[in-house]
Amino acid sequence: MISAFSNTWKIPELRDRLLFTMAMIVIVRLGVHVTLPGVNMAVISEHLKSQSEGDDGGIGAILNVFSGGGLASLGLFALGIMPYITASIMMQLLSAVVPSLAKLKKEDGGQQKINQWTRFVTIAIAAVQGLFLARSLENPGNNPLLGGLGQTAQRMGVDLVPAFDTGNGLGFIAMTVLIIVAGTLLLMWIGDQITERGIGNGVSLIISVNIISALPGVMVSLWRTFVGGDKGQFGPFMVVLLIVFFLFVIAAIIAITQGQRRIAVQYARRVAGRREMQGGTQYLPLKVNYAGVMPVIFATAILQLPTQLAAQIWRNSDIVTSINEFLSPNGVWFYVISGLMIFFFSFFWVATMFQPSEIAENLKKGGGYIPGVRPGKPTAEFLDYTMTRLTFAGAIFLTLIFMLPYFVGLAIEGLEAGGLITSFFGGTSLLILVGVLLDMMRQIETHLLQRQYDGFLRKGKIKGRQQRQLSGSQASSSSILYLLIGMAILIVIAVVTMLAKG
Repeated sequence: MISAFSNTWKIPELRDRLLFTMAMIVIVRLGVHVTLPGVNMAVISEHLKSQSEGDDGGIGAILNVFSGGGLASLGLFALGIMPYITASIMMQLLSAVVPSLAKLKKEDGGQQKINQWTRFVTIAIAAVQGLFLARSLENPGNNPLLGGLGQTAQRMGVDLVPAFDTGNGLGFIAMTVLIIVAGTLLLMWIGDQITERGIGNGVSLIISVNIISALPGVMVSLWRTFVGGDKGQFGPFMVVLLIVFFLFVIAAIIAITQGQRRIAVQYARRVAGRREMQGGTQYLPLKVNYAGVMPVIFATAILQLPTQLAAQIWRNSDIVTSINEFLSPNGVWFYVISGLMIFFFSFFWVATMFQPSEIAENLKKGGGYIPGVRPGKPTAEFLDYTMTRLTFAGAIFLTLIFMLPYFVGLAIEGLEAGGLITSFFGGTSLLILVGVLLDMMRQIETHLLQRQYDGFLRKGKIKGRQQRQLSGSQASSSSILYLLIGMAILIVIAVVTMLAKG
């Protein structure tokens, strides 16, 4: 495996793609820490300091992980890439449900048209969320997403946004919404560039980098909780036990993510035009976790986003406050209801995206058949029955992984169920990380094998979540050099500024 990593730098095209991807990641991380104009930097600094001392937990901490810290620091990328993810899921579901969109998707240029509509929907979602976020800055204590910024400003005796007291609140809101929408579109463009000219799926990689950026803070909090606290000799042992358990969970997720049922498909010898097609046996892979992380995203979005929007519209409503407390990420009912919704959406996603009748028809047209099953409708029924059983196992797995942070927080004293530490033991973050890293390693391994180099494994190949080859032309060496020089200049300016303030 070590030789495989060293060989990646021996292939010019792969090396340029890796350097381009790293340069784009640096831009993403720099944009997270650029605070919105008009926000009191002293409050942000004090709040980040309190977070580093272990004041994390609740929904604000969890969502802050997906924004890479942009939500807590109110940076240019405060919303992260989530508006684009939401719009993509909406359009994907509509393409499977609405007949006109399904027909458009199969036409030439139809997918490009749907992608264009997805970007318009992204702008609308980012504008609405940016508006609510900008309005909530006037009284941040009422917004659970801000993770205690209001309490920090009140404790310091200053205003988070002085513009609201000087009568310039409307101008600040308009400027903030415009900047947040522009930041979301910039992230969307960076994701497309990484997908086209870099390695891996750009949008998923941005989310993964934001999740990984919170890992050092998690390790510090874990050390302070069990080693620096009053746990005695049992504290270091608990840290080691949690790390071993974390590795075990990762291994289980990898096994389920790559698990599949291979359906044998027999093809007869046939003639297509002037070409004679040889017969043989091929395999139709049916994944155990076909829905991926989508059911988890659906469940959390349905439970959290409407209540958050209602809290911003009816700020003083006792009913909305009671609902938010009932659906708190630290409570048992949040995980119970979310688990049931994840189980349901796992079957819903498969029923929407997996089309056994279409697969059976394509097999029949191609001269293929499943041994022991008649072509046509019996094949469709067999595939539907098999996929239903696999989906049941995958839904159970997703539900257990999502509820695992609650059980960890319940079993270990000092950890919160909805806290930042327990969120890394399951849920959405770990599923995304494992899937994205598997995809990246599979693409790199494919490139290595094409150049007669060894892959990461001695036997077999890495199976990613998506079978996507590298597409598009890689960035030129001069463009990458200019990017690296620009990144170095920005980093030097940031270090000089930090030293000057220190």
